[in-house]
Amino acid sequence: MPNPRLLLVAALFAFGPACGGRLPGDREGPDGEGEGEGEGEGEGEGEGEGEGEGEGEGEGEDPLASLTLPSTPYAYDEPLPAHFQSDFVRGLDNTPVDNAITDDGATLGRVLFYATALSRNDTVSCATCHQAAAGFSDPDRFSTGFAGGAGHRNAMSLADARFVNNGAFFWDERAATLEAQVLQPIQDPVEMGLTLAQAEDAIAAQPWAATLFSRAFGSPDVTADRISRALAQFIRAVAAVRSRYDEGIATTVSATFPQGNVNPPFATFSAVENRGKDLFLRPPGAPGGGAGCAACHLDAGPPPPPPGPGAPPPVRANQAVFLILAAVHNGLDATAGRLGDDIDDGRGDVTGRPADFGRFKSPSLRNVALTAPYMHDGRLATLDDVIDHYDQRVQPHPNLDGRLRGPPPPGSPPGTITPRRLNLSAADKAALKAFLLTLTDRAVVDDVRFADPFR
Repeated sequence: MPNPRLLLVAALFAFGPACGGRLPGDREGPDGEGEGEGEGEGEGEGEGEGEGEGEGEGEGEDPLASLTLPSTPYAYDEPLPAHFQSDFVRGLDNTPVDNAITDDGATLGRVLFYATALSRNDTVSCATCHQAAAGFSDPDRFSTGFAGGAGHRNAMSLADARFVNNGAFFWDERAATLEAQVLQPIQDPVEMGLTLAQAEDAIAAQPWAATLFSRAFGSPDVTADRISRALAQFIRAVAAVRSRYDEGIATTVSATFPQGNVNPPFATFSAVENRGKDLFLRPPGAPGGGAGCAACHLDAGPPPPPPGPGAPPPVRANQAVFLILAAVHNGLDATAGRLGDDIDDGRGDVTGRPADFGRFKSPSLRNVALTAPYMHDGRLATLDDVIDHYDQRVQPHPNLDGRLRGPPPPGSPPGTITPRRLNLSAADKAALKAFLLTLTDRAVVDDVRFADPFR
C-alpha cells in the first residue's frame, strides 16, 4: 500500500507533464572542446541545474533539494544522425513500444543511475561501475561491490546499448532485454546486494521519489518495473554520436548517399586516419591490405560482395553501430571448458552447450579509447594490446569464430584450427589505432544530461 506521507508529498509537489524538453546550454560542438566536466550547472538565468525547482515554496522543504535538476527537463530523445537512419540500423533499436524514451522518464533514470540507495549499505550505484569519464565502463579490471568484494568480469561499456539485439545483454547474454538487465546488478550479492522489494523500499524512502516517479509515470508508486523502465530509458539515451567519425561520415551525405558512405576518404580525417579506416573495412589479403575488423564490428553476416572491376565498394547496411551482433569466441584462450569447471566460459555457462563455451558478447567500439581494460576479464590493458592480439595472438580454440581462422597448413590433419595472422606493419597498427580513436565522443561523456545529479 502506498506510503500516505509520500502521497501527500506528491499532491503538494508533483507537476503535470513538462511542456517539452530542452538541451543543456553549456554543451558545445562534437569535439566537446572547452566543456569541462559538467561545470556551470545551475548558472545562467534560472535555466541551469539547481535553478527554478521551487516546487512547494512555503509548503515545507523542497523534495528535490538534494538534486541539481533543471526546471524544464533536458531533451533525452534527440534525433540521430543520417547514418543511423538506414533500415538495418533502425531495425537494431531495442526500444520497446511501451517504454519509449521520455524526458521525465530519463531524468528519473539519471537519478536512479547515480543513487547509492540502490545498494545495501548506500555506498555504490550503477555509476560506480559505469563511469562517464571511462565511457560508461569501469577503469578497474574488476569492479568493487558494496561490501568490498570484486566481481569476476570487467564492467562493459554502456555505449550503443540501445542497439544491442534483445536477448544479448551481459557478457554471457543472459538477460533478455535492457529492462531485465538493469535489475540484475541490484540483486547481485557482490555488486549491490538488495532484493527488489528492498530496492523499492529504499527508493520510496528518498525525498525526491514521489515527485520524480509522478512526473515519469503519473503516480508516486515505486515499483521494480518502474525502476527498470526509467533506468533503461536513461541508458538508451546515452548515445555516442558526436565523434570525429560521425563528423567525417556526415561530410559524405548526398542525394546519392542519404545515409553517407563510409568507403571513400573522409575530408575531415588525416591520411593516417583514412588509412586506418581502410584497414578496418577491408578483409585480410585485400589489395592494399586489410585487417577485416568490419566483418565482425559492422557487418551483419558475411561482408558485402566485392565490387566488379572498376566499381566502387558497395555501401554497407550498417555504418553507425560498431557492435558484434552475436556472442563469439575471439581466440583469447585455446583451452576448451566444460560445464561446472572453474573456467569462465561465457555463453556456454548459460546454455550448457559445448558449442557456446568461450563465446562472449562484445561491447561497442564507440569510445573504445576510454574503456580500458579490454575483454570480458580485462586481461588486455591497452588498445595496442588488443591490436596485437588480433594481429598475432589469436588462439586455436575449437569454437574460434570462423572470421578469425586462416587456412590450415598443407598436410594438416582434418579439423585443424589455424588462427589467422594479419602480419600488420608497425605503421598499419598505428593507423588502425588512429582510426579507432576517431570513434571517441567526448561530448557524451561530458554531457550534463548524463552527469551525477546529486549535490
